Amino acid sequence: MANNNTWTNYGRNIYLLKRIRIIGIIFFSFLIIFLTIFITLRINNSANNERRELIRVWSEGEYERAYEISNSLLNEKPTDYFLLTINGFSAYQLGISQINNHNMLFFINECIFSLRKALIHNKRDAQIYYVLGKAYWYKGAQYADLAVKYLEIANNMSYIAADIPEYLGLAYAAYGDYRNSIDAFSRALIPGLTPSHNLLLPIARSYIAMEEYPMAISYLQHCIATSLDSSSVIVSRFMLAEIHRTLNDYEKAEKEYLSILEEAGESAEVHFQLGELYNLQGDTTRARSQWRTAFRQDPLHARARARLNI
Repeated sequence: MANNNTWTNYGRNIYLLKRIRIIGIIFFSFLIIFLTIFITLRINNSANNERRELIRVWSEGEYERAYEISNSLLNEKPTDYFLLTINGFSAYQLGISQINNHNMLFFINECIFSLRKALIHNKRDAQIYYVLGKAYWYKGAQYADLAVKYLEIANNMSYIAADIPEYLGLAYAAYGDYRNSIDAFSRALIPGLTPSHNLLLPIARSYIAMEEYPMAISYLQHCIATSLDSSSVIVSRFMLAEIHRTLNDYEKAEKEYLSILEEAGESAEVHFQLGELYNLQGDTTRARSQWRTAFRQDPLHARARARLNI
């Protein structure tokens, strides 16, 4: 009997140990699952908090902070479309606010890198094409074709932005497509409103480049008559004088130079150009008198010094 009880107890103990082991395994498995879910939720909650913070700082115009947060999150999710978009947009805003050209190009390049990656995941976001086009414009005239490419895509997707025609006009002109430049600038002109000198002067430059001088003169005269910006008026008069010199209408060219002196005061450059004008007419005495005046007003004026052999 003792032996039977001993074996019975032994069997019961073995059974209990197995049950305990199974319960332990189940408990441990549930613990692992619980910890995994808990950690995942904590991570996701942390990530969601960072995304909410990112949206907040972006909407409040804190572009530097938005750039920093999106950069940090992109280290973990380098292909996240939302993060790439915010990173590119904030880099653009930081770029155009820089005074130093080196710093500006750094952020513009960061913008382009992020937005080009974002386009891999979504090719239907017109705003990305719009910002990319402007970013390429800021990289310089050698990237004008890419500026045109992306701005035209945004335009064809009916993206509404008042400055698209102006940027397109500048970009087309940068690589010599003056006809499309004028067409783009003209789209920015609003009927019934006085156009800005920022539109009138570039349109005039494009007409000059195509040697369509009557149209250029018309836009320059309109700028002089309507602009409240004195520097734009002076630039317009300089351009008019150059056109009249090209057309051998020296009297009108002289009138524009004298108007600049009357409106803006003495200028070494104006006196030098008057000297050039008189020299074209064979009046070397008056020409040298103007060059000397230019030299007296600006002893470092290189072309005046060269004309006077100084």
